[in-house]
Amino acid sequence: MKIAIASTAFLGLASAFAPSATVVRQSTQLYSGKDEGEMSKALPFVPRPKMLDGTLAGDVGFDPFNFAGEDMSNLLWMREAEVKHSRLAMLAVVGWPLAELWDKSIADAAGLPSLLTTSGASPSLLNGGLAKIDPVYWFAVALLAGIVELSNADVKEAAGADYAPGDCGFDPLGLFPADKEGQKQMQTKELKHGRIAMMAVLGFVAQEALYRTPVVNETPFFFHPLF
Repeated sequence: MKIAIASTAFLGLASAFAPSATVVRQSTQLYSGKDEGEMSKALPFVPRPKMLDGTLAGDVGFDPFNFAGEDMSNLLWMREAEVKHSRLAMLAVVGWPLAELWDKSIADAAGLPSLLTTSGASPSLLNGGLAKIDPVYWFAVALLAGIVELSNADVKEAAGADYAPGDCGFDPLGLFPADKEGQKQMQTKELKHGRIAMMAVLGFVAQEALYRTPVVNETPFFFHPLF
């Protein structure tokens, strides 16, 4: 159950998932050179950022702080980081409320201490609950992150110039389409869900820090039966 209740803490290990320099190979392949005078789709009152020409999945020209920069290799590095943070956030946004619902009962049945806070909230940086997590667990998480990143590096090397940011070669159910257009649509869906999940996790943390009430109790109609 530790995995469920501490899933959001994975977000703090993003450095272990840092993209390697192999993405530089694509630096001349993605930028289409469209008119830089176009307006952003996301912010139609400002010009489209130079590097965000719609080539990448989920790109609607939203970069008010210019994180994409002026170099394609930097943009691809940021995209890979976004994809990996998105996946961790989607896991966390499921694990967080499930832990608050089931951790205590499972821990009691197994004769183990619950890792929830005194208010019944999942542990996070702002509520002090992370201090209850065994350091061995963090070591195991860092080790797993390293293994995943090494495996991802092998995928990058094998794919070469055809490598897509965030593609770890993981598709056990065969959901990823074979055609390019279908692949881009699937990647866009993943990014949109991931971006919402990152906002949701931030909301969980802020809400529980401010109100000291578990998410499942703050909005019970989402998590508890009505009857």
